[in-house]
Amino acid sequence: MKLFPSAHATHPQWRMAAALVLAQLQAQMAWQQYARQPTLGLLYITDHYVDDAAALLHFLAQQLPSVTDWSGTVGVGVVGNNVEYFDEPALSVMLCDVPPERYRVFSGRAPLPAAASAGQRPFVAHTALVHADGHTPDLAELLMEMAGRTATGSLFGGVAASRGTSVAFARHAGSASGASGVLSGGLSGVAFAEGVDLVSRVTQDSQPIGPQAVITEAQGNVVLRLDGEPALDVLLQTLSVSLGGDMQRALRSVRATLAGLTDADTPAQKRTGHFDADTRVRHIVGLDVSRGGVALAERVEAGMHLTFCQRHVAAARADLTRICTEIREELQSAPPTRQGQGDGGRAAARAPGARRICGAIYVSCSGRSGRHFGGPSAELQIVRNALGDVPLAGFFASGEIAGHCLYGYTGVLTVFAGAAV
Repeated sequence: MKLFPSAHATHPQWRMAAALVLAQLQAQMAWQQYARQPTLGLLYITDHYVDDAAALLHFLAQQLPSVTDWSGTVGVGVVGNNVEYFDEPALSVMLCDVPPERYRVFSGRAPLPAAASAGQRPFVAHTALVHADGHTPDLAELLMEMAGRTATGSLFGGVAASRGTSVAFARHAGSASGASGVLSGGLSGVAFAEGVDLVSRVTQDSQPIGPQAVITEAQGNVVLRLDGEPALDVLLQTLSVSLGGDMQRALRSVRATLAGLTDADTPAQKRTGHFDADTRVRHIVGLDVSRGGVALAERVEAGMHLTFCQRHVAAARADLTRICTEIREELQSAPPTRQGQGDGGRAAARAPGARRICGAIYVSCSGRSGRHFGGPSAELQIVRNALGDVPLAGFFASGEIAGHCLYGYTGVLTVFAGAAV
């Protein structure tokens, strides 16, 4: 693969922003090191352009005739290499140099084929970039089902974030001539075959503030007991506060605290100062004083592990640097021969020999961004400092997707690798 052309721009008028992006893409496509005839485009827009999403996609498709397939969605912000556009009208585009036979754009209107058509070889999805509508019922179960339709059981992507209508882009070469390629609801994205060299990691920005405990009693979304003790007592002891003392201080501490959950069959969390990809961070949504319980924004079951945590800027910066380092080291080492099931969003590479990054997708929580990292675009600058000047596109989501799970307050970084030149 050659380098993926990528571009981003902001402007109050979508036509001007699209023209700026188009000029950048066409200039790159004239350079030898970049792909000249890419067929797959990824398009991310902020919610300022939602009402013009169909016109914007139509314009780009007309101006880039080699790009027959499009996927993408909306966020409250979008990202490019070294820059983020948060809460302003902007778009980010990347054109992927992936052979058409090695990917499939899918949506509810064009689901992944269950079997090959007559005379065609079957397409086997090994992993998939997924864009989800957060209003979709049973979203977590749908992601599990979608992961089960890939050979690796692993997805990456995010949930659309919009203050208005949520839209996704899903346009493929076989689309009906009248189809706009813009839809709402459900899941859409791009499935990739085994020959596409991908490496993906999850970064967390929450830091454990207490030991991991086993949920020994739960009802619905309420944790009643941790290691046999009332969950509320464990929370208050962890925070060194009391509901019978300074109530306001206690409530402020609780509001600043989250819960990191892992499934019952997940190995106990090592005390490394940060969460791994198996941990899902969820809000504390209430306290059940009468039963000594703590209510979370997810159903829980006895046997699951829970660790109280808080968001931490230094931990977020360190963990983002860590995953970038892991990706860089994996590209420099011999790739594994096979990607295992349930690897927490780690899409293993398969191409032999030295590899380089041809393009990257970064999906970050809308609660992160430069404001959390200490300054405008600080989060993306960490990525660039660690990975170098690589093509990158993505968006700020209302939930992040990795492996078969839905995350919060995380970033999912996925790179496309090719042979080093």
